[in-house]
Amino acid sequence: MAQIIVEDSENLEKAIKRFKRMVEKEGIIREYKKREYYEKPSTIRNRKNKTLQRKLMKKTRRTRDAKNAY
Repeated sequence: MAQIIVEDSENLEKAIKRFKRMVEKEGIIREYKKREYYEKPSTIRNRKNKTLQRKLMKKTRRTRDAKNAY
């Protein structure tokens, strides 16, 4: 849970910016959007497999390009 302590002399706008940064860093908004609607387990599994395949393709492309550069 994101929580900040605001000092008496601190500007309110600056405190809000700090709070927003902390919420973004902890991924609270992203987690909320992900859980906003029910997602079937098969859909979750398919999405994870697709992202894994994309990462592997990117990695193989990088290594292939690195070999061709020499």
